[in-house]
Amino acid sequence: MLLASLAIIIGLPVLLWSAGKFVGGSAAVANHFGVSPLLIGMLIIGFGTSAPEIIVSIFAAIQGNSGIALGNAFGSNIANILLILGLTALISPIAVRSEIIRKEIPVMLGITFFAAWQLLDFTLSKDDAFSLMGLFILLISWSIWTAIKGDKDALADEYSDEINSTEGTVKTHVMWLLAGLLLLIASSRILVWGAVEIATFFGVSDTVIGLTIIAIGTSLPELASALMAVRKGEHDLALGNVIGSNMFNTLAVVGIAGMIAPMTVEPSFLYRDVAVMLAATVALFVFCIGIKRQGRLNRLEGGAFLLAYIVYTFVLVNSAFIN
Repeated sequence: MLLASLAIIIGLPVLLWSAGKFVGGSAAVANHFGVSPLLIGMLIIGFGTSAPEIIVSIFAAIQGNSGIALGNAFGSNIANILLILGLTALISPIAVRSEIIRKEIPVMLGITFFAAWQLLDFTLSKDDAFSLMGLFILLISWSIWTAIKGDKDALADEYSDEINSTEGTVKTHVMWLLAGLLLLIASSRILVWGAVEIATFFGVSDTVIGLTIIAIGTSLPELASALMAVRKGEHDLALGNVIGSNMFNTLAVVGIAGMIAPMTVEPSFLYRDVAVMLAATVALFVFCIGIKRQGRLNRLEGGAFLLAYIVYTFVLVNSAFIN
């Protein structure tokens, strides 16, 4: 139990630090070779912040802990919307100015409903996983096309400001990219092992551990980037990173884990956790799409998101120990 606790206490900070170095190094190298700032932002930064989720879920699936793999992906989606955007909007309301964001939100909603529909039979088969990966390839293609066509978008300006502020030589950035990737892999294995040991010790399912400790922990890069973005007035950047991360989690993280090992889910996971993820995504769509007004997430809505996450977490933890 002591070693398992130390594995999480040490593994999680190393995971987050290495993810930051990996994403930062990747973005800087791409920028050096003249890649569009919007393309770097949408693909490397927007999706790259999900690097902790995908590495953790891959090792969880390999080790047969499908509950951690699926709980980590969907739990991170819930945390990204309710916890991260809720807390961020409570500090500073988030205004949606980017046309790209307005197009991405309905796409994210459709992807979320598709993933939930796949789980109606309480399984995620390899065919389901391959279909998710197929959609992910389409999403990547659409993102590349959008980035090429959307250099005048407000989101492009915010990504450009962030990327051009990076300092250092190409050699240094490549070194951090490689070091970050290696540490990501090592810390993920340590974290998954510690989480499984703790779940076994307390007699709770690995799914609950994935939905709580690991999901919150792997979502911290999105929280840090969102808070920094709104502090600079880069609202679209804060929202864009969360939307990109959620789409990546749903398609690539779940898809790759499902290709490694098909998953079976408990009815409670579908009716409680997937339902909460759907409700949170629908609420974000309603608030940010901007029907008859500019899309925005104000303090009241942010506070409601944060309160919903607290209640959800309490119910989740309470039901785990009762069962």
